Amino acid sequence: MEDSMGRRPQKLELTWFNKDQALIPTEEGKYGYTWVDPKDPRYCETHTLVAEELVRGEQSPKEEGVTYSERADLEPAEDNLLVLGESGDVLEALTQVPELADKYVGQVKCVYIDPPFNTEQTFANYEDNLEHSIWLTMMRDRLVHLRTLLSDDGSIWVHLDDVENHRMRVLMDEVFGADNFLAEVVWQKASSPRNDARGFSIDHDVLLVYGRTSFTNLNREELREERRVLYTNPDNDPNGPWMFSDPAAPGAATHKGMIFGIQHPFTGEMHYPRRGRCWAYGQEKMLEIMRGWGPYELGKVTEAELDGQRSVLGGQSEPRTDVQPLIWPGWDENSAKRSVEKWNSRETLPQVIFTKNGLGGFMVKRYMPDTGEPPRTWWSNDRVGHNRAANNEIKALFPGRNPFSTPKPERLLERVIHIGSEPGDIVLDVFAGSGTTAAVAHKMGRRWVTCELLEETMEQFTRPRLEKVVRGEDPGGVTVTKGERVDATEEGLPEGISAEDAQKLMALLNKAISDNDQLKKSQDIRTLKALVKTAKSKDTVNWRGGGSFTVARLSPSCFDYDPALDLTTLTGAATGATLVASVAANLGFYLTPKDRHFDGILGRQHLAVVEGVLDDAKVDDLMAHLPEGHTLLIAATIVPEGVRDHVRRFRNGSRVLHIPLDLFTYTTAQEGK
Repeated sequence: MEDSMGRRPQKLELTWFNKDQALIPTEEGKYGYTWVDPKDPRYCETHTLVAEELVRGEQSPKEEGVTYSERADLEPAEDNLLVLGESGDVLEALTQVPELADKYVGQVKCVYIDPPFNTEQTFANYEDNLEHSIWLTMMRDRLVHLRTLLSDDGSIWVHLDDVENHRMRVLMDEVFGADNFLAEVVWQKASSPRNDARGFSIDHDVLLVYGRTSFTNLNREELREERRVLYTNPDNDPNGPWMFSDPAAPGAATHKGMIFGIQHPFTGEMHYPRRGRCWAYGQEKMLEIMRGWGPYELGKVTEAELDGQRSVLGGQSEPRTDVQPLIWPGWDENSAKRSVEKWNSRETLPQVIFTKNGLGGFMVKRYMPDTGEPPRTWWSNDRVGHNRAANNEIKALFPGRNPFSTPKPERLLERVIHIGSEPGDIVLDVFAGSGTTAAVAHKMGRRWVTCELLEETMEQFTRPRLEKVVRGEDPGGVTVTKGERVDATEEGLPEGISAEDAQKLMALLNKAISDNDQLKKSQDIRTLKALVKTAKSKDTVNWRGGGSFTVARLSPSCFDYDPALDLTTLTGAATGATLVASVAANLGFYLTPKDRHFDGILGRQHLAVVEGVLDDAKVDDLMAHLPEGHTLLIAATIVPEGVRDHVRRFRNGSRVLHIPLDLFTYTTAQEGK
């Protein structure tokens, strides 16, 4: 049974102080919050986004002699958004303002957020000392919006340390559903231990990864060189290079139909999966494979066969008398000789093979995957960078400044974005900071949306960094992939040795003979060096600039709540176009700026916002321009007595709404109802 959001009911739920309450910022541009009722207009108000400027860059032409990746040929994304404003209000705008909701709801493929870790420390550019219940409420409200924005095949990545990780895991189970948990990725963030640590020196952060639904689609990763060299093709298998792999899988208790004996074609002995495991293939498939070795058939279920099954099951359940072993009838020394000849013939071997030149245990061929490997959960800093590398990237962009204590390296975000999206997809980050997520997304041909709370951070770091990206003035991070070690031998590196392995071997060898002139001149040493000779390939350029982004800010609040009056009031910003846009957003109307008479439309209903007195003459004028069969909603700041009756006389279903009392009817008398 599922809830209204399509999630299965949770058996475990996290509770905290004031979980049923909402939070509003106590001061613009800072992390500080006040508890209010969820119906309080200061929480419920939908803000709009006010576009201020379009920042554009041009893609530079390719240069002769420079190596470029396929990514460098991607069309730079144009439809990107950088917003100054509180993340909760920005997410509310993206999900509730009709023009934005049409564009983003259910359209975001990958969300990465690096929220305040709640470590009771005050960093230079944001406050990070939120009490647990405040932090959980803040994150809960944002996660709900983020879930709405994600596409059905999208994923969310939440970057955390060990302070709130355990609580966040339960909270995300609640919001996204435990069934949609994908992984807890561990990132090795440290490059060395901290001598000033009290107790343990923390080496890692985690990224909790959840899918929007069970249809979440993740990309595989390219097979690394040190993994690629493990695959060989000694028998010219037409399926390509392969490596030895375990022929058994977990699940003996639930897959008893896949537990049976197989007679070894070399020794004649019966073999079974290891205890607690079952064959990776069913009986029919295994029989087909073994017939590549000889005339295998289904044998009789003897007491010896049942004992063999029992050795696998370990007393957890009874063996099955209806599952027959695979045998080579009449196996003898000639059968063994035939198997050895097949092994030595260098012809393509069956998919089941054996260790120790055929005399060892059962194995199967695992072929080199064409589409790469599934992403793994351990991300070492030599692959995705560490905090020190991230600091160096920021210092290169902003020389002489060290503004962030825990920036993230671009290679870390490169892996997240690669796994979670495709070029052209939307990537979202609502805790922009230095802008790493948006910068990397842009360089990878993704569209992006990001926001930053602190104006100083945005103006000094986030925006300038992204301007450098679109203008092609950011040479660091993933802009360029440094050249790698490659095979430089005449006949290829020895089997199973990667270029990295060869480089390490060469370095160790040179170190070992550094003080021995005789060995340095040795022909054997020279021959060995020639066998493991490598070279460094050229650097590869991945980004040439280009694309654009819109700079916007969150609209000011038009509505406030006065506890003394127990009423919703208008702020000083509630005037002109700001008021019109706010009313339209909070009522769910699309703005119609080119319409001379009406401010918005929703289906066949028009909206007119009147700042001031709504009198009969104004009503008559609006009604005169109302299309046949349409209705009108008039929202006015002053509604005199009798004007509602005047509107009703038109008998076309039109009505009048007072701003703000009919928009937000909350009073303290309603609390708890």
